[in-house]
Amino acid sequence: MDTTNKNTMDMTHGTLWNKILIFALPLAASSILQQLFNSVDTAVVGRFASSQALAAVGSNSSLISLMINLFLGISLGSNVVIARYIGQKIEKNIQAAIHTSILVAILSGFFVMILGQFIARPVLLLMGTPEDVIDLAVLYLRIYLLGMPFIMLYDFGSSILRSTGDSKRPLYALIAAGIVNTILNLILVIVFQMSVAGVAIATVISNIVSSSIVMYILLHEQEPIRLDLRKLRIVPGELSQLLRIGIPAGLQGTMFSIANVCIQSTINSFGSSAVAGSAAALNFEFFAYFMVNAFAQATVTFTSQNYGAGEYTRCRKIFRIAMLFSILSCGLLSGIFVIWRGFFLRIYTTDPAVLEFAVQRLLIVTTLELLTSSYEISAGAMRGLGHSLLPAIITFAGSCVLRLIWIATACRMVHEFRVLMIIYPISWVVTGIAMLTAYHFVCSLTYSRMKKSSSGI
Repeated sequence: MDTTNKNTMDMTHGTLWNKILIFALPLAASSILQQLFNSVDTAVVGRFASSQALAAVGSNSSLISLMINLFLGISLGSNVVIARYIGQKIEKNIQAAIHTSILVAILSGFFVMILGQFIARPVLLLMGTPEDVIDLAVLYLRIYLLGMPFIMLYDFGSSILRSTGDSKRPLYALIAAGIVNTILNLILVIVFQMSVAGVAIATVISNIVSSSIVMYILLHEQEPIRLDLRKLRIVPGELSQLLRIGIPAGLQGTMFSIANVCIQSTINSFGSSAVAGSAAALNFEFFAYFMVNAFAQATVTFTSQNYGAGEYTRCRKIFRIAMLFSILSCGLLSGIFVIWRGFFLRIYTTDPAVLEFAVQRLLIVTTLELLTSSYEISAGAMRGLGHSLLPAIITFAGSCVLRLIWIATACRMVHEFRVLMIIYPISWVVTGIAMLTAYHFVCSLTYSRMKKSSSGI
């Protein structure tokens, strides 16, 4: 592979502190911008449409995550596999993995788009979406899902670029898309009075823009990263590796989403003001969490390349550095949101009833968001080493099952919004302890085996 490309990064040599930071910050900015698509939707309908429109958009967030997270996990699988091939310098396999990944993105995107049109209303009804919100919520979801093929192409394409150390150009694509999204939101909602339909259409168009830019980059990239549409095909061996890493990672995200869908259903029971307030506060949780997620993805990519290159000592350093950066950055951002909560929440709504619920969620959940570093960084390190199933199992037990038990017990005994919110930090602590323990076990086992192999024992 050509290491002279200014957009790539040599992850297997030199200092790690600056490289991890340089890689992760654009990644965090990319995630924040992607979330801003939804945040702008929320802010515009909240200020210029109605509280019902705000609730309609917000009630879809957990469901959308549930529907796409499995396939996003597969995109993470492509990141791990391609990064490892780069570390091993196997160009033929890099090409096969890239073209398999893009075809999987196209097929999965159309699958989710079509399936979503049929299940939108039944699922939203099953979640207990309030009657005064349901029609608008269904309309938003169905239009949003029309953009799923483009969301998948962007995510898989960006994953390929990030496997080379390039986290900047996916960010540039999102900046362009974000500008388009904001302009169209304001025009369609304020000028044409299209409410939730307007923000959904704007989001779809912005997704088309971001995916088109990333695809253009890949089509004109240097070998072996270049995408050739004539070579698009499923290579069984590469697909197997992508799925081995990707499906457990996707299931982990899906499990979180399942638990969050159940939590959203409980939130719905408190009425449209609670739904809208929770949706407003959730945006700031996302922003803080994306700092954690960025360093977790950096951990995956850096660990994969160094593991492929046989640099096992660097893999340990990557974990420690990423964990430190994750805790500090997430804690700082969460603190800013909590201290100046009045200013930030009024970006989305001025309704006193909505603000009351938003403040409760912000104080209980966002304040402790940094706890997610414990399991996300550990899980990222294990996936970089090729272990993806164990983190998924731990997540299932520590987050999904625990949250469902809490909803079925504590929330039924004390039907209060703050009681529901407390399960977030509780589940983070439990999952974090378990994931850190698992990481140290996997790490010791892997490095012991590799030392024996390298010494010829």
